[in-house]
Amino acid sequence: MTESIAGYISSITGYSGIFLPILFLAIGLVLAVKCGDMFVDSAVWFAEVSGIPKFIIGATVVSIATTLPELLVSSFGAAQGNADGIAIATGNAVGSVTANTGLILAISIICLPGIIERSQYSFKSVVLVLATALLWLFSFAGKYPNNYLSFFGSGILLVIFVIFIIENIKQAKTSLGTGSAEKQDADKKDYGINILKFIVGIGGIVFGADAMVYGAQNLAVAAKVPAAVISATIVAIGTSLPELITTLTAIRKKESALSISNIIGANVIDITVILPVCSFIAGKPLPVFPQNLILDMPVCLFVILLAVVPMLITKKFTRIQGFMILGVYIAYIIAITAFLNPILSLAYHL
Repeated sequence: MTESIAGYISSITGYSGIFLPILFLAIGLVLAVKCGDMFVDSAVWFAEVSGIPKFIIGATVVSIATTLPELLVSSFGAAQGNADGIAIATGNAVGSVTANTGLILAISIICLPGIIERSQYSFKSVVLVLATALLWLFSFAGKYPNNYLSFFGSGILLVIFVIFIIENIKQAKTSLGTGSAEKQDADKKDYGINILKFIVGIGGIVFGADAMVYGAQNLAVAAKVPAAVISATIVAIGTSLPELITTLTAIRKKESALSISNIIGANVIDITVILPVCSFIAGKPLPVFPQNLILDMPVCLFVILLAVVPMLITKKFTRIQGFMILGVYIAYIIAITAFLNPILSLAYHL
């Protein structure tokens, strides 16, 4: 659908080349973020009206909903089945986690360092490290440079996701009690508004994700930049905007725990759901490109370790730690935009 719309705009305006890809990428980003907010708001409202406890809403609906932009962008990329589509799927999934940690979490730590309760983060942190390491390990199936993520690996990651959600609900019940929440009163007007927000939200996210994939693929062609680079930078940061907005809001309200918990939880879901789902959508083991194996995945694992290991040992975040994480992320962006080919060539000959 996006391609047809782009063709129509091009035919009546005469615009072509790099303009339309940038336009659709920007429109897709805005729609994915704004409609994602509408979807989350309506989903939470319906859950509250039905009497579902808020801690279950937070542990499941909201956590999963904030990763919808990443999930749909990667899924649409995988569904296309071509090399650029697969590159967008993989680069966006891993790149979003790296952006969440190396950019957004780093900003949160720099602005709001301090002592934390290790028990609140230990399970999520260990699961995140384990899932990221396993994703990298399972992606070595096949022979370099023609590697892929196996169905077995995808299945294991989905099992980790299920365990993660169950444990989240158990922890929430332990901390908040097991009593049922009271149903929220609502009139017919409220139902109509939230049904509309739900439908528009879903539709906007789907179209926005499709527009982003179209924009990323055609921008890569027009600018002569690999799709894997576009997806790991522009698309990954764009689909991480919900986490960025949450973090900036938390910083303003001096609620660092909210920001850090949201980022770690979103990262676990990104790692354990997106690429396995893309593999099943593609109907075959998901190809993993040299850039993913040599740069994207190891850097992703490294920034996660840099974030969670010192925190679990010292029970606090420091500004130095935040600047170190941010420095690694900046170096990573420079590496894939300026030195990608020499790095891959060196890795191939090792």
